[in-house]
Amino acid sequence: MTKMAKAEMPPEATRETAQFRDAEKALVRVREIYDESTAFLRQRFEEFARGDAPGGRVRACYPFVRVAPRSFARVDTRLSYGFVSSPDRYSTTITRPDLFGPYLTEQFGQLLRNHQVPIEVGVSELPIPIHFAFPDGLHVEGDLAPERLGLLRDVFDVPDLALTDDSIVNGTFKARRGQSRPLALFTAPRIDYSLHRLKHYSATGCEHFQNFVLFTNYQFYIDEFVRLGHEMMAKGECEYEALVEPGNRITPNCRLDQGGPRGALIDRLPQMPAYHLKGPNHSGITMVNIGIGPSNAKTITDHVAVLRPHAWLMLGHCAGLRNTQKLGDYVLAHGYVREDHVLDADLPIWVPIPALAELQQALEQAVSELTGLTGYELKSVMRTGTVATIDNRNWELRDYREPVERLSMSRAIALDMESATIAANGFRFRVPYGTLLCISDKPLHGELKLPGMANVFYKRQVGQHLEIGIRAMQILRGMGPERLHSRKLRTFDEVGFQ
Repeated sequence: MTKMAKAEMPPEATRETAQFRDAEKALVRVREIYDESTAFLRQRFEEFARGDAPGGRVRACYPFVRVAPRSFARVDTRLSYGFVSSPDRYSTTITRPDLFGPYLTEQFGQLLRNHQVPIEVGVSELPIPIHFAFPDGLHVEGDLAPERLGLLRDVFDVPDLALTDDSIVNGTFKARRGQSRPLALFTAPRIDYSLHRLKHYSATGCEHFQNFVLFTNYQFYIDEFVRLGHEMMAKGECEYEALVEPGNRITPNCRLDQGGPRGALIDRLPQMPAYHLKGPNHSGITMVNIGIGPSNAKTITDHVAVLRPHAWLMLGHCAGLRNTQKLGDYVLAHGYVREDHVLDADLPIWVPIPALAELQQALEQAVSELTGLTGYELKSVMRTGTVATIDNRNWELRDYREPVERLSMSRAIALDMESATIAANGFRFRVPYGTLLCISDKPLHGELKLPGMANVFYKRQVGQHLEIGIRAMQILRGMGPERLHSRKLRTFDEVGFQ
């Protein structure tokens, strides 16, 4: 058997691991490694695409960070992140420091404060797939002649699904003897994979996504979000810097930029279009139309999660299940019946999905402020209870007795197709979650969602519901990440990064 030639690697690969007690200096070193590695791959790919014959395999690897606490003690026991559970070696690979700079600086800083040991930064042994060396999502194969395409895997590393799974998130990862334990929930290739998929599904760059995310299942909410966004940008009297729409069309806040919109709207919307009210340091609000059904809800949250948002909320319509409810009433979910099934393999249905006090209080406060109702009077428009999420849109057409009996036994007050999925994936990914739905029909009581009735309802109710969601996000933002991220979402043996 012919021995494979040693891979050509960038100069950074030979540099020794360095230690840092300053978070910003550690980030600088991570950037140096990543930038040189990806620049090296891009240059070699351009040469390869032109027809130049490489001398052998071309490889560059992700930077890694590592920490090795020597004690169980830590400084602040109130935090849900920023520490590891026991003395050992913990490490993770890093990608896109340009995008994650503020996030990484905070994570490094928390570890330094809590454990009083240096952070080590070096070059890992995990190769960067050539596709992920192009942050803008270049379609690598599209730039190659047919004869070059067949040689691509012989020269460059390509995405490997064995390295992009969710074993750390799901708690199934087991470190081998001598291997570091995980410091973050996601490896660098898993993050890169999701960043590229986000652009595909949302038609906006991942750099535009904000730390507070609203999901909806109806275009009416998006239309109102865009209308409000343009109004805010035209007045210039808000904290948001710009509105970004699919196609990366940017409308800046006129107070900050008089240049007007940049870029063109796309002709055809993607599967789950995203819209962003951008704030400083990603503190604004993103809204995504996930459409109908649990599959989309899982898909988009699988990818948004790698951005480590501070909260996500489901705002949408649901079927009211109680005769005492009225069309237009709000449902604040404090529990979920999970019959969506898309997460059963990752998060067994026996795992409870708890309500998070910070999210519940923010939503209740927002409903109170926008409706003008408080205390006992608030119960006239909002009910707290269990939401059932199913994967069968036409559940009403089954034998009437069977679904009604199950829903009654669960004490459910509303039914939809997305909320439990959004909440369960928030639980799984340690992202604070919440649900505020609006009753648009009552199928058990003869009030069906028919075109004429639905249109009148949407026009009357969507505006207030969206404003409640935006206000809730503003309240959550005011808490700060230390208070917002909940310890109840962390496992016994948790990673150090948020």
